[in-house]
Amino acid sequence: MILMKRLLVGALAGTMVLSMAACGGNAPASSAAPAGSGAAASAGGTLNVMVEVEVATLDPQIATDGTSFEVIANYTDGLMQMDKNGKAVPALAEKTDVSKDGKTYTFHLRDAKWSNGDPVTADDFVFGWQRAADPKNASEYSYMLSDIGQIKNAADVIAGKKPLTDLGIKAVDDKTLEVQLNVPVSYFQSLMYFPTFYPVNRKFYQSLPAGTFATSPKTVLSNGAFVLDSYEPAAQSFSLVKNKNYYDAGKVKLDGLKYQVIKDSQQAFMSYQNGDLDIVKLSGDQVDQVKDDPELKVVGAGYLWYLTMNSHDVPALNNVNMRLALSNALNRKSIVDDVVKDGSVATYTAVPPQFAAGPDGSDFSADQNKFKDVCADDTAKAAQYYAKAKKELGKDKFSFELLLEDQTETQNVAAVLKEQIEKALPGVTLNLKVEPKKQRVEDIQNGKYQVCLTRWGPDYADPMTYLGMWVTGNDNNYGLWSNKKYDSIIADCTTGAYVSDPSARWKAMYDAEKIVMDEAVIAPVYTKADANMIKSGVTGIEFHPVALNRVYKSAAKG
Repeated sequence: MILMKRLLVGALAGTMVLSMAACGGNAPASSAAPAGSGAAASAGGTLNVMVEVEVATLDPQIATDGTSFEVIANYTDGLMQMDKNGKAVPALAEKTDVSKDGKTYTFHLRDAKWSNGDPVTADDFVFGWQRAADPKNASEYSYMLSDIGQIKNAADVIAGKKPLTDLGIKAVDDKTLEVQLNVPVSYFQSLMYFPTFYPVNRKFYQSLPAGTFATSPKTVLSNGAFVLDSYEPAAQSFSLVKNKNYYDAGKVKLDGLKYQVIKDSQQAFMSYQNGDLDIVKLSGDQVDQVKDDPELKVVGAGYLWYLTMNSHDVPALNNVNMRLALSNALNRKSIVDDVVKDGSVATYTAVPPQFAAGPDGSDFSADQNKFKDVCADDTAKAAQYYAKAKKELGKDKFSFELLLEDQTETQNVAAVLKEQIEKALPGVTLNLKVEPKKQRVEDIQNGKYQVCLTRWGPDYADPMTYLGMWVTGNDNNYGLWSNKKYDSIIADCTTGAYVSDPSARWKAMYDAEKIVMDEAVIAPVYTKADANMIKSGVTGIEFHPVALNRVYKSAAKG
């Protein structure tokens, strides 16, 4: 455990670099970097990579999960990308100009090509962003354009009140893209490496039969480090090869990537030991077995695992005291120490630690005791809330269904959660329902659940990546919770009184988080770390707790 804690400190230090760059002050007036040039790097072999779940979709404007984001980013570049420290640096945008008022961004595109030979143009970004905003596509991440990115007219376009052409993005010419914002957004450039903001070749897309985009190598184009070589929906294995025509090909050393979907961690570890995989994630007792192995690398993954509760459709869960009882019945420390065992951190806040730094550089959630009155590992307190709930609801027996996905670690955690809750709250029965991840996500998005063990990873380095989820009507507000005061605070932090006052905004976001915790909108469980086994000789994989967890552009296999 000493080794893992030391590695996590290093991960946190790297995270703070990103957070301060994204959250502090105004964006620079101009940023530029030369395109990669020179001879292509020597061949580096094919990297064999394990993922725990299938790719849900390769459509950048529809994808919502980390596995899909990782694969899409392997073969697509956006305007910006992350450097090894997580800072936003130029990708397809060779240069960026920002107006003095911070509301107009002009991106100057470099010479780059799609894998069919077409040049990457400003219109590709216009088309991609319009797809994200188009109400016909019902993108779960459309709010990244409106609520988070504050792109002009985005909210009205998404609501169907204005045409797509009114979205605040236009192609000045083939190589010049102009974006208009409602208000300054200090982290706007860091949003540009998120897949929702990726370009789509309009002519290519419109040439495909309806519904076939991004379902096979023939129905996607690459402008990134790799090209999709083999893939079909729900595939258990798929591959990518190096893009020899990539503008920055000189930095790409690997010949390609081969993915294998392995949900059972023991099977994955055996494949690693047999030499079939170069990188795997371990958990539980496996981590104890290899804690002194030099091939172990523990990194902060950023994801918050939490219980979401359907307070809208389940009467007992509409009771605040019942939700508080469930939250305080948990023993989070036992879960991370005795079940997960990979360096994950017990979490008692709605915004997890280790990813967002404020105006003074401090971690927004460093103090994990700030809501101890309503969220703690405290069975006595849980019993008090439970007694109130039983009295208010007029009954003393409750049965809830806990939805979870078919992945080893998640099932192990859920089994312990069931044991903890049923022991601490006599009369409560928690029935486990296991589903594939894609189905689980669809069910919680459609309100077809009671309690669900789910996760959310930070899309950008600001607390709003979590707090924005619980605004009334947000697609990721799975419990359909609503609070006018909360909505008002979030509005002030995104478009209102606090936009130009970072310190006041930071305090207001804490006030908003307190409402979420006081009402137990969610029950946070733990912030994920990844215990990776990486073969010796494999170098250059970049790990990030924000947006894209793993990047292979600079990876090599010796």
